[in-house]
Amino acid sequence: MTATVTFLEGNKVRVAEAFTRTTDGVAVDPGIIIFKHRIGETGAITTLTYLTEADLIKDSVGNYHVDIDLTTPGMLYWEWRGTGANQAADEGNFEVTGSRFA
Repeated sequence: MTATVTFLEGNKVRVAEAFTRTTDGVAVDPGIIIFKHRIGETGAITTLTYLTEADLIKDSVGNYHVDIDLTTPGMLYWEWRGTGANQAADEGNFEVTGSRFA
């Protein structure tokens, strides 16, 4: 059983992804890179596309990140998608807890 990662509302959390070739593990850039996230199963989805939104940042070949301001308590779900050449996908989640002092 995996423990749920939690962050307190008010934090800024970095979600990073490393795209690699499955055959040899070498870092590669997919053709198009999309990052999505939302709070809860039915929350509004925020979609960021590399080279369209400045919040999706390339650190080096194959390595990208997004910093998310945590403003709402709940389970935050995220997904990375690389399409075209070097297609790949990854997803995960973490819990955002509310402050006892808010």
